[in-house]
Amino acid sequence: IKSIIILEQVRQKEKEQEQVSVLDLGCGKGGDLLKWRKGGIDHLVCADIAAVSVEQCQSRYEEMRRKSQFNDKIFRAQFIAADCAKELLSEKLDDPGLMFDICSCQFVFHYSFESEQKADMMLRNACERLKPGGYFIGTTPDAFELVKRVETSDSLSFGNEVFRVSFQSKGSYPLFGCQYHFSLEDVVDVPEFLVYFPLLEHMAKRYNMRLVLKQRFSEFAEEKLKKEHHRRLMMKMMALEPFPCEEGHAQATDSKAEYCQAKEHCSRCVRFHFTSSAPPSSAGIYLVFVFQKMP
Repeated sequence: IKSIIILEQVRQKEKEQEQVSVLDLGCGKGGDLLKWRKGGIDHLVCADIAAVSVEQCQSRYEEMRRKSQFNDKIFRAQFIAADCAKELLSEKLDDPGLMFDICSCQFVFHYSFESEQKADMMLRNACERLKPGGYFIGTTPDAFELVKRVETSDSLSFGNEVFRVSFQSKGSYPLFGCQYHFSLEDVVDVPEFLVYFPLLEHMAKRYNMRLVLKQRFSEFAEEKLKKEHHRRLMMKMMALEPFPCEEGHAQATDSKAEYCQAKEHCSRCVRFHFTSSAPPSSAGIYLVFVFQKMP
């Protein structure tokens, strides 16, 4: 989903102009560097609160440059270690006049909703230096889905073998500072904050931003997977597989329970593409969004 939303917005900008500049807000260790390279952008600024992650991101970029062919386009980049919910990034840019075509904030923005001040600073960093027509794109947990699931749970938590979300209480959910705990296998185990999306949309208007897309992951994926090149990408990432598998090949897992839905569906058709049951359940708590800067 990140690959699709990133490449679609980059290609849209490339139709309009020759040079594309991007701000990766909450870049982490540089997991999206290859996506930006594939998009053929010209300039990237990576910012993250964790200095160690920014160093690793820069190292990955330098390694990418060393391995690139002489005629292979590689973007220029700057790396900034800063708390984007407290510090103004424009004061740290190498080029004080730099404006961006795209700001990408993937699985990060919800951390800023600890307070109104932090959320507004994060939004300011994301949107203030966007060019007219520029995009603010991102992915974040769907507060409505989280609240719905905990309210229908017999306890203060819900999840499966892949992830778990735990609240301290339920019945009341403040607009800022509404904390829950999220764990994802052995990868993530952190406190997070609900993002009430109508409030985010209202706050974004301060920076002349208009919402142009908001979809749950499931809806977004269903729509995009109608296109063959998106299905090929999912299969390459082993997030989608044919069922039954092709002759001489094995399914992605030996767990029979993973294919219960697939077997049921096969009673109505001969063959189809399938994602396992656990990941869609965890992906169902997320949404993708796109805001655009008005003239």
